[in-house]
Amino acid sequence: MYQALYRKYRPQTFDDVVGQTAVTQTLKNQLINNRLSHAYLFTGTRGTGKTTCAKILAKAVNCENPQDGNPCNCCPACRSIDSGACMDVLEIDAASNNGVDNVRSLRDDAIYTPAEVKKRVYIIDEVHMLSISAFNALLKIIEEPPEHLLFILATTELHKVPATILSRCQRFSFRRILPEDIVDRLNYIAYKEQIPLEADAAAYLARLADGGMRDAVSLLDQCASAASGKIDTEQVCRILGLAGTRKTAELMQAIGAHDSAKALTLFNGQYAEGKDLAAMLDELCTVARDLLILKTAASGVSMISGICTERELKTLLPLFGAGELLRMTALLRDAAAGFNTSANRRIDAELCILRLCEPEAELDAEAINARLSRLENKIASGMLTAQPLPEVPKQEIEEIPPWEEEERPPMPEDAPPEPANEPVSDSAWPQLVQRLRTVLRPPALGMFSVSEGAPVQGRLTQNELILTITADFAESVINKPNVLQTIAEVASAQAGHPVGVRISRGGEEKKSNGNFDRLLSFGAEHPEFIELK
Repeated sequence: MYQALYRKYRPQTFDDVVGQTAVTQTLKNQLINNRLSHAYLFTGTRGTGKTTCAKILAKAVNCENPQDGNPCNCCPACRSIDSGACMDVLEIDAASNNGVDNVRSLRDDAIYTPAEVKKRVYIIDEVHMLSISAFNALLKIIEEPPEHLLFILATTELHKVPATILSRCQRFSFRRILPEDIVDRLNYIAYKEQIPLEADAAAYLARLADGGMRDAVSLLDQCASAASGKIDTEQVCRILGLAGTRKTAELMQAIGAHDSAKALTLFNGQYAEGKDLAAMLDELCTVARDLLILKTAASGVSMISGICTERELKTLLPLFGAGELLRMTALLRDAAAGFNTSANRRIDAELCILRLCEPEAELDAEAINARLSRLENKIASGMLTAQPLPEVPKQEIEEIPPWEEEERPPMPEDAPPEPANEPVSDSAWPQLVQRLRTVLRPPALGMFSVSEGAPVQGRLTQNELILTITADFAESVINKPNVLQTIAEVASAQAGHPVGVRISRGGEEKKSNGNFDRLLSFGAEHPEFIELK
């Protein structure tokens, strides 16, 4: 029966574990010096060796012939643990055994001495999935376990483990495995399995694994099963449904040139070949992130992901500004995050490509910042320079006679007369009053009305608004800078061009009852008591 490569080549000793020297060396020293703890907590991302080290530690503490802290893998205890037949070494999945009853059952069984080996070992994987009640039930036995008992907890989400559990365990953090260490391991497995793996393909698989050895070996297993002949980068991209570095660089170059047609053609060509949309956007986002690092920190070459080579990135770098790269990264991240709830992922991806190519089509702050950043980048690199104005020959410049202050050149007979200061239309003032009553606030709002006895009457002409005021209190309300500015803006919007505001006093003020004048004055001073209908 065929066995997956990541299971077939699982490390059997601490020396075989790749990229976790700090953890493995500490565990070996504890075994050699007989200073083992009663509980361990292994944390880190997936595929970095947590469960593997837990099984090696379970074998090492029970091995009959340990060799420099490593299990011999030959004694009956090691063979029994490897085959899964040992009843005293239990691997528990906390995701499916997360209730308090499961932990109580474990606690009741843990008090019995082991039947086959020296120590009873409980490996609890994904321990963060336990409920709060289950954690509380586990506290006492982890704090004061019997001498024959050893707990090894493993988790990928340390922040979900209660502090009361953390304080009772020795914690070991498993770091992401370096790409060069993954490449060495992949080459070793390819040599043992006679897989024709090219060096560039091994490096590409290591970058895709993102620090996880298990992911890298699983990807190699998939490529070896589907490929015919040598496995290179193009084969890996075809098998895994990825766009590939060459197409990603071409697509990014089309985006940098604002060539929407070419960008959509490249994108839809990859889509027709069956490439995963999320993977394509993720590659673009990664390249934008690499360019942003090189743009803001020139010494950050070691931090680039490797989707595009350093040479390709330096070719793309002059096409983008820092602000534009920030906007692109945010757009690509948001588009990929929305795929889970999208009704049509292809349309969402194409709209994202168009928004990347055409920042001029949007007027939000990020799009404007991207355009300004691009201009600054072009000016700084010398790609954009100010063009001097063309010189006008001296003989073509007509000399204008110096007119005296009080003289004015005669108007030609056929010149059109200046526009008369006539009203635009009879309905202009009522329309303006209606607009002003939606903008102004009391007490200024109450001064405008279309009725005959209104304290303010107006006339809108081509170039100015004349306000005729017939009451003293109305002038004190209207003749204020903020009120006049608001009136001018509304009048200009209605006329379609700038309009000035001029205040004039009406003819002879109408005689009115003194009580009515006092009432109007009171209304102007206390607008909060007036309800406008």
